[in-house]
Amino acid sequence: MSTWEEKLRRVVTVEPVIFLYMTSTFILTPAYQQMIITKVCLQLLKNATICSNPEHHKGDEEVQATASYILLLFNATLSLVSIPPAIMLGSWSDRAGRRWVMALPSVLSLLSGGLLLAVDLLENISVYWTLMAAALTGLTGGHVSIFLSSFSYLADLTMGSSSSRTLRMAVAESMIFVGGSVGFLLGGFLEQEFGLKAAFGAYIACHVLAVLYIVLWLRDPTMGKNTCLAPCEENTVEQGSHSDKSWLFVLKYAKLSFKAVFKRRSEQERLKLLFLILCTFINNLVAVGDQSILLLYLMYEPREFTTALFGVFNSVRMLLLGFGLLVLFPVLMRCMKDMTLAKLSALFRIASYVILALSNNTWMVFLVAVVGAPSGISQAVIRSLSSAIVGHDEQGAMFSFSASVEATCILIAATIFNGLYPLTLPTFPGMPFIIMAVFTLIVLILLQWISEMPATHPRLVLSD
Repeated sequence: MSTWEEKLRRVVTVEPVIFLYMTSTFILTPAYQQMIITKVCLQLLKNATICSNPEHHKGDEEVQATASYILLLFNATLSLVSIPPAIMLGSWSDRAGRRWVMALPSVLSLLSGGLLLAVDLLENISVYWTLMAAALTGLTGGHVSIFLSSFSYLADLTMGSSSSRTLRMAVAESMIFVGGSVGFLLGGFLEQEFGLKAAFGAYIACHVLAVLYIVLWLRDPTMGKNTCLAPCEENTVEQGSHSDKSWLFVLKYAKLSFKAVFKRRSEQERLKLLFLILCTFINNLVAVGDQSILLLYLMYEPREFTTALFGVFNSVRMLLLGFGLLVLFPVLMRCMKDMTLAKLSALFRIASYVILALSNNTWMVFLVAVVGAPSGISQAVIRSLSSAIVGHDEQGAMFSFSASVEATCILIAATIFNGLYPLTLPTFPGMPFIIMAVFTLIVLILLQWISEMPATHPRLVLSD
């Protein structure tokens, strides 16, 4: 391999994987939500003319409530199925390498995309077949497996450099929002011009590209493989042989994940890690809840967004979030500590949700995107601090535990927000976003608590 290619492989690593996966996810999210709303409308109103145009039924409370219930089941299925893989895959990646864990979610997402495409093409097929698509996506952990393998990969690559790690993770985190921007914009355009079939086709194409990139370009970091080999072999001897039954296999790697998080550490580092994982849980809870009800909320009166306008709003919102991480964050790190930036980020996120809850026209909704631009900084800092606390042979295990916690967010957020939203329609539809603001306030309090703890770990020197 030539020198320039080797250097390029170290610079361009997991970012395209996250970008492609999140682009596909944000193409899919409004597409499957719209498909569920349309099929529910057909089931209740039995009028193809009305149901083919969201403008004609978006004010129907029965359609909104039933669709919200099915979306709750969809997210619950995705969450419950994805928890066991999320628990074990990180510890397994410490031993087997990060690339294969990255590839697995895209492989099964191809099957999920094919099933959703079939549900859209076949008019008489039940809307509940979408739950099978959710189960297929969840079998390999979905987006949480992408995150745990990608951030573990970066932790391996930047071992020993705290500032480099924070910036690399910020760039990787920004791919979530850049991918979201492209996904929503592309998805909205495809749905408006060519229908849902084109959106599902683009979703499948993204996963094909992701698998090809992982197989043909990515290489597991030498440091990650070398440093974790011995510990993994010891754990293998302790826990059992390769011929263990599947449930013992899961328990073995689940134990490694729990051990990495709850083991005794110097000073208050274990408590810091637990607080940081709790912050990750709450941030993800809010993010999942946001996407679960946002389309329903913005299509409801008086905002009355079309699918295309919804795609434009989300594209602008994600693009500004990516700008906050790629441009604003590195500049501000020159004059402010990263923990201070994380707390300011939480404040801006709180303000954005309050505005969203009170919005009653288009310009107020777009103001949410501007105010919330720095909101992604806090999670990038949280991931960096979490990886700095654990050892080099525990990165995958720690991110695996964190990912399993994130996977539960899908179920909990769906239960809270999809369950609450129909109840608030007659009075104050924005109430779920006020609750999101309160949750983010809890994150701000936890970050302040962490910042007042003594910085005894050498890898946390830039964080306090």
